[in-house]
Amino acid sequence: MVRLWLVRHGETEWNAQRRFQSRTDLPLNETGRRQAARLAARLQGTAFTEVWSSDLARAVETARLAWGRPLRDVRLREIDLGDLEGRRWSDLDPEIQEALARFEGFVAPGGESYDQFRARVLSWVEERESGDHLVVTHGGVIRLLLRTFGLPDPFPAPGSLTVLDLPPAR
Repeated sequence: MVRLWLVRHGETEWNAQRRFQSRTDLPLNETGRRQAARLAARLQGTAFTEVWSSDLARAVETARLAWGRPLRDVRLREIDLGDLEGRRWSDLDPEIQEALARFEGFVAPGGESYDQFRARVLSWVEERESGDHLVVTHGGVIRLLLRTFGLPDPFPAPGSLTVLDLPPAR
């Protein structure tokens, strides 16, 4: 069985300001570092087959503080939000808000489509072998995986942990 221990990276300044952040490579703020330290206590004593993170600084730093040095993979990055990068929810047109909330079928203006994003993330998942895999990534990646495997997909808080057991391959 493949079990993914999905961690959303700790808080950054843009998270605190409620700005959309996908490709902008910001480090954790002090709150984010504290979240990662609390996560370390929750993970203590767990044996992982592999420890992975997105290649962006906020995910790598969370992984290092919570567990140790991760393997990095660009496929674990957040959906590329293109022209929405750095904007706030309240700044978006209602049509964009609705499409982003629906998520499936979303196409970020000047960025990545949901289908492109899904193909990218699932190509990483398909390579996982049995075992427990710690994955420090982004909120959209976690939502996508939960949705793909038939689970509710609330947007995870920074520094949160969600465990996902994948169904056996057919």
